Amino acid sequence: MAAQRDDDRLNLSAGIASVAVALILIAAKLWALFQTGALSVAATLADSTLDLAMSLGALAAIAYAARPADDDHAFGHGSAEDLAALGQCLFILASAALIGGAGAQRLANPAPAMPTAEGAGIAVMSLSIVLTLALVGWQRHVARATGNRVVAADSLHYLGDLVPALGAIGALWASRRFGLGWVDPVVAIGAALLMARGALIIGRDAWDALMDRAVDAETVAGIEAIANDFPGVHGHHDLRTRRSGGRVFVNLHIELDGTQSLQEAHAIGAALKHEILARYPRADVIIHKDPV
Repeated sequence: MAAQRDDDRLNLSAGIASVAVALILIAAKLWALFQTGALSVAATLADSTLDLAMSLGALAAIAYAARPADDDHAFGHGSAEDLAALGQCLFILASAALIGGAGAQRLANPAPAMPTAEGAGIAVMSLSIVLTLALVGWQRHVARATGNRVVAADSLHYLGDLVPALGAIGALWASRRFGLGWVDPVVAIGAALLMARGALIIGRDAWDALMDRAVDAETVAGIEAIANDFPGVHGHHDLRTRRSGGRVFVNLHIELDGTQSLQEAHAIGAALKHEILARYPRADVIIHKDPV
């Protein structure tokens, strides 16, 4: 129980840090946008705004999913994470379309508008990169310590933000150094495409979880390998898996010697469950025992 409380505190600290960094970056990039008028900066500002929405959703989901199962939610509250992710996916796609459309419109202009105050924009983007790297480092540490998939996914999302930030720096530098105004809208379009791709991946995973799709083939094969080689188990069938938030639910029927005592059969099932949990500690395992 103490270990679980420690995990919850670490997960919450990662969520709070994510929200704090997003707020700082939104304020800094909003100022940089007014200074430069660069679409590439606008793209990273939109991305940071989405980051804030996702981080708030992730923080709420972490807090809600940490609640124990109750009479109304026998399998826990992990689906809150998937519902939040699905809503965020739709919001990200809409924002990506707006950014990409604005970039295409500016690119179609024979004389695209040139960014201004490029130095200020570059400074803000550099700050963005430093803060993002620090946040990702802490999130990775927490994800390794607790195994929380929400924190791990948020870490991957912020890591992906480095590409638009680097692109914005390149666009501002090219504008100041060579007067290449077309680089800015091209970077904005590229950032919009990356946002859309990330949104589709997030949405697909959330949809699969809400539709009770089986977990990945590697995890299924790992569970089967444990059951196949386990002492006293003569076979297994009806392995069913699904994911809810960061938890994996496993339902497995094993075949045992029907002449042994109930106590012996229970001991084999309990030992097998502990073996599966040792490999997949965030799993919820139910084992049904059948005679051979």
